[in-house]
Amino acid sequence: MKEMRLNNGVMMPSVGFGVYQIAKSETKQAVLQALEVGYRMIDTAASYFNEREVGEAIRESGLPRESVFVTSKLWVQDYEYDDALRAFDRSLSELGLDYIDLYLLHKPYGNYYAAWRALERLHREGRIRAIGVTSFSNERLQDLFLHNAVNQIETHPFQQQQDANAFLKAEGIVHEAWSPFAEGQKGVFVNPVLKDIAAAHGKSVAAVILRWLNQRGVVVIPKSVREDRIRENFNIFDFRLTDAE
Repeated sequence: MKEMRLNNGVMMPSVGFGVYQIAKSETKQAVLQALEVGYRMIDTAASYFNEREVGEAIRESGLPRESVFVTSKLWVQDYEYDDALRAFDRSLSELGLDYIDLYLLHKPYGNYYAAWRALERLHREGRIRAIGVTSFSNERLQDLFLHNAVNQIETHPFQQQQDANAFLKAEGIVHEAWSPFAEGQKGVFVNPVLKDIAAAHGKSVAAVILRWLNQRGVVVIPKSVREDRIRENFNIFDFRLTDAE
């Protein structure tokens, strides 16, 4: 598995498994399948309401804790300093873990300065290995440079984030994509350009999109509850897109 080195030296898998909008009743089985396939990063959040099931799957997998990179996120209602600390404790308890590998501010709203200070404290205490944000613009991100390791932003063929990608690379911050398939909108899976590229490599359109992102240095966290697609989304390292593609 290819990994990305965060600016604090922590190594992060370049392909992970997302559980956004996966029902609680399906989360544990989906995560178990993902871990069996070979995924070693799981991305959840307090607002997904399935942290407990993610933790159960990790424990039932039998994998050593240190071999699974776990991401969770702080929701905006808990952005005051003390609220952030309490919310982190709830997430840790739901997950049933001693620490979280990557903890993100979920949106750039409210008192994210106070929330960021809380995350810095948790990082100093060793309860979080790396901290970052999701959906922050470059301008807002500049306020939080000192220890910021990751910005998770919507990135897909119709919203390529070229400027943001260049900015993050220049600042040593990892670009992570959410909604890599544009939530299935704009005919992404039947787009003629993507279909031609996929046919040339004997791959699916989904695999081509994930490979395109990864070759740009973008971490991806696709989600699915179907085992065949979980496998398909993971097996993207046996081909390479040309510069033209």
